[in-house]
Amino acid sequence: MITLDNVSVVYPVKTPHSLSLQRAIYQSVGGVIGAKKGQSVSYVEALRDISLTIPNGARLAVLGHNGAGKTTLLRLISGVYPPTRGRLHVDGKISALTDMTLGMEPEESGRKNIIFRLVFMGHDFATARAALDEIIAFSDLGEFIDMPVRTYSTGMYLRLAFAIATHFQPDILILDEIIGAGDEAFQKKALARIDTLLNAARIVLFSSHDLEAVKLYCNRAIVLAHGRVVGDGDVDDAFDIYQSLVAQRTG
Repeated sequence: MITLDNVSVVYPVKTPHSLSLQRAIYQSVGGVIGAKKGQSVSYVEALRDISLTIPNGARLAVLGHNGAGKTTLLRLISGVYPPTRGRLHVDGKISALTDMTLGMEPEESGRKNIIFRLVFMGHDFATARAALDEIIAFSDLGEFIDMPVRTYSTGMYLRLAFAIATHFQPDILILDEIIGAGDEAFQKKALARIDTLLNAARIVLFSSHDLEAVKLYCNRAIVLAHGRVVGDGDVDDAFDIYQSLVAQRTG
């Protein structure tokens, strides 16, 4: 189970009060921008007073326009960001396909990065070493596995990151869009693995603009706008709310 009780996430931004910079921050992060009187520190309130209960068996879609707070919410639940206010409780092992390269070192080999990344994800060294051969085989990197990852192409880097992030079956799977990694053959293999993880996970959180994918994978949806939950329920009803918000922004 995942529970959020009046959770907010605030980013401090130490910068002169430039309106153009504030707009750029707003567009990239979302939420509400402000500053305390007499201070040179602006802040972005990316999530505001979020209260959610996500029980065992939930397949939850997270909808919203760019900058609404979707990625921040997923990163909060996956442990990348701490809550600024409120309480967050997560019961279960998480695999988050949102920040797959966190903990990887560009100057080290792919082989060493498998160990680094798995330990970063919370596994012990013995478990990481035992997983090496299967992860290397899945990544299809061949002899490149012993070369520094800074020499990899973007596709190779993503293939390695994906192979590591999806090796162990999680209780909670977090997806930010469907991952596209590598060539067509690898993408087929990657999608098959995602399907396996989705079917076996106890909870799935899925952020996407693709209604068909949301309907395929999810049984509930929330809608975010400016860091707040403005809709929660049936996927079709939530998507109607999302589309009305998009129409307001473009109208």
